[in-house]
Amino acid sequence: MKVYTARQAIYNRKQNVVAYELLFRDGPNNVFPKVETNSATSKLILDSHFNQGIEKITSGKPALINYPEKAILDGVPTVLPPNKAMVEILECVPPSAEVYEACRQLFHKGYKLVLDDFKYKKEWEPFLKLVRLIKFDLRETSFAEIESLLPLLRKYKSLKILAEKVETQEEFDKAKDLGFDFFQGYYFCKPNVVEQNDVSANLSVIYAMYQETLKDNVNYTKLSRFFEHDTSLSYKLLKFINSGLFPLRDPIGSIKQALVYLGNAQVKKFVNLIITAHIAEQKPQELTNMSIIRAKFCECLAEKVAPAKSDEAFILGLFSLLDAILDQPMCDIVRQLPLSEEVSDALIGHENVLGNILGVVKSYESGSWTAMRKSSARFRIEQEILPEFYATAIEWADEYKNINDSII
Repeated sequence: MKVYTARQAIYNRKQNVVAYELLFRDGPNNVFPKVETNSATSKLILDSHFNQGIEKITSGKPALINYPEKAILDGVPTVLPPNKAMVEILECVPPSAEVYEACRQLFHKGYKLVLDDFKYKKEWEPFLKLVRLIKFDLRETSFAEIESLLPLLRKYKSLKILAEKVETQEEFDKAKDLGFDFFQGYYFCKPNVVEQNDVSANLSVIYAMYQETLKDNVNYTKLSRFFEHDTSLSYKLLKFINSGLFPLRDPIGSIKQALVYLGNAQVKKFVNLIITAHIAEQKPQELTNMSIIRAKFCECLAEKVAPAKSDEAFILGLFSLLDAILDQPMCDIVRQLPLSEEVSDALIGHENVLGNILGVVKSYESGSWTAMRKSSARFRIEQEILPEFYATAIEWADEYKNINDSII
């Protein structure tokens, strides 16, 4: 499955690129799709940060991401580390007491706030001590209006101003003369679309999982089963844990461990982000289904030959096709995930117990009977049990294909 993100460069006074604004796209055409803004923001974050990583799209420079009112009040910006993305408050957000409190909390957590397409209202003045950057749309606000506001804005020493939609040399020169710090617009470049591969998510599983997180006391055992039946969600969960927001002390050995590690508040926030982003997503593709079957097959085999490694075997199988799904080298993928050394080594083809388990499974899937006999001999297991394990895995994966269809 392809996902798309547009980025537009932001320049300093020397015309050096210092940051990128990221914009949601639902296809290779460089236009904003007809989609609700809150959903667009959530999908942008999932497609960029929880896929290949924002830093790859921005070449390591800061990202500016637009947030509507609901996303700000729900604390959605906090799913990203404050050093990777600035919080751009859309012009449609009202300067209410609730929004101010949410912004104040973000400010004290280290997030840099940006006011997009700024139009002066007295109600915005309390926000100015929290804001790092103000963007003026030159198509909507005249230079005379901006100049009249500069004495007020210059009282805030850490506040910078950006001229947006700069389209001519004359506008660039005028903005520089007024003291603008940063610039963005077609005069420099149009947004360019970055295409990535993503793992398809199972919408029915997402809805069922969302219902579980609405409960006061989340059942982590039940919730982990939903993640285990969706490669996309498990991959993004581990990317979230490894995003730099959390002090990760030990590698993750199971999906349940990952959820317990996050705790109720962060799990609910993450699931809310997923449900908002995937309202219109399609059903999973065959590679995703195959990885889920493989996960259970690996687990069944591990329970027979190395019971202590059954949880890790499940994760190994679940992620064993990510290189094909994402069209990335597996060695690059494992560096982005908080996996144990043995799981990581097995995924990139090194020989160990888990790698040998995966070898048996792959040989069985492909009908490579000679290779399967050799792999099975390492564990001294009878090949006759493999069809039973495979049938169990298929049955287990099928259980969740149509889960909760009534609520979709």
